[in-house]
Amino acid sequence: MAGCPCASTSSASSSPLFLLPSVSTPSRSSVAFASCGVRLRKAGARRGVAASSSNKEDTEEQGDEGGDPAFNPFGFVTDNPSSRAAIQLQPSPAEDGNVGQMLYRTEYKGREYGKTVRSGDLRWFVRETGSPDARRGTIIFIHGAPTQSFSYRMVMSQMSDAGYHCFAPDWIGFGFSEMPQPGYGFDYKEEEFHKAFDDLLGTLNVTEPFFLVVQGFLVGSYGLTWALKNSSKVRKLAILNSPLTVSSPVPGLFNQLRLPLFGEFTCQNAILAERFIEAGSPYVLKSEKADVYRLPYLSSGAPGFALLEAARKAKFQDVLSRISAGFSSNSWEKPILLAWGESDKYLPLSIAEEFKKSNPAVVKLKTIEGAGHMPQEDWPEKVVTALTSFLF
Repeated sequence: MAGCPCASTSSASSSPLFLLPSVSTPSRSSVAFASCGVRLRKAGARRGVAASSSNKEDTEEQGDEGGDPAFNPFGFVTDNPSSRAAIQLQPSPAEDGNVGQMLYRTEYKGREYGKTVRSGDLRWFVRETGSPDARRGTIIFIHGAPTQSFSYRMVMSQMSDAGYHCFAPDWIGFGFSEMPQPGYGFDYKEEEFHKAFDDLLGTLNVTEPFFLVVQGFLVGSYGLTWALKNSSKVRKLAILNSPLTVSSPVPGLFNQLRLPLFGEFTCQNAILAERFIEAGSPYVLKSEKADVYRLPYLSSGAPGFALLEAARKAKFQDVLSRISAGFSSNSWEKPILLAWGESDKYLPLSIAEEFKKSNPAVVKLKTIEGAGHMPQEDWPEKVVTALTSFLF
């Protein structure tokens, strides 16, 4: 994969972007966006989200690069295709190349099927498709860090067409939901996420057992530990590429966030989410999709600090031990589907296979060929096929 396209004209691509370089010739210099730690995005024509196409159709393959999730402080600067496009400055900054224009172009993107819901003292952004009277029941979709429920938009649309009532909330601190300052009503601990989710279910009037779909790290794992505490509320459980065993690796991003001082810089990188997605996938995000994942981190420092706090409060090995033991054959009897993107560069297929062996009577493994860490984004049609077959 080629290096940063501006590497030949500036040394900024190989140095930390958290420093503000001197500017002598605006039309040719690189400018650091200090609050986000990135250079400004090369603006294109205003375009809507292509909601009917998946990554397999509208992106080029990355090849083998970006597949090593090991600690690499500034790797995102040069080896992420959509990020390289995002940080390329216009020849004339006044031509759509400033922060205000970036926000204007993206601020209304990514809100398909969504609305803001107040639950207790917190405001959630919740996507909803289908009807409460749907004949096949309710599905709750849970996303992982550092992403948002936007990743489920196409799966939700198709599952509601198949007769399901679907909800996909942005966790508190993520996406378009409220992002409280730590210490002021929400401290981003596991038990607080559980309580907030319980309250949200009441607000949404989800009173009957439902189907639960979970994907991803950190808050995704909290969806699984919530299920262990509330098994009577779960009819069936589908898991998409989530850490499930004590041998599950922790991506370098979360190790960076836990480092003093360096974590504070890392969490304010506006291309953090899209970089994480692409590094775990065989596909490159199209710019319209990258815009949505970038928007919360671009518009405010709050989501970065929420992610930082959640990562530092997380007890990864303890959570994985409880998940591994809790869903074993001695503890869990509800049907489980592992719909696993086999090209995940964070969590290899061996994690799913190991998990299945712990409870083979109830765990079904379905590999999603061509999909990576977020199969719902990479190849939603195949995820829908797997879910409809399992939930029916």
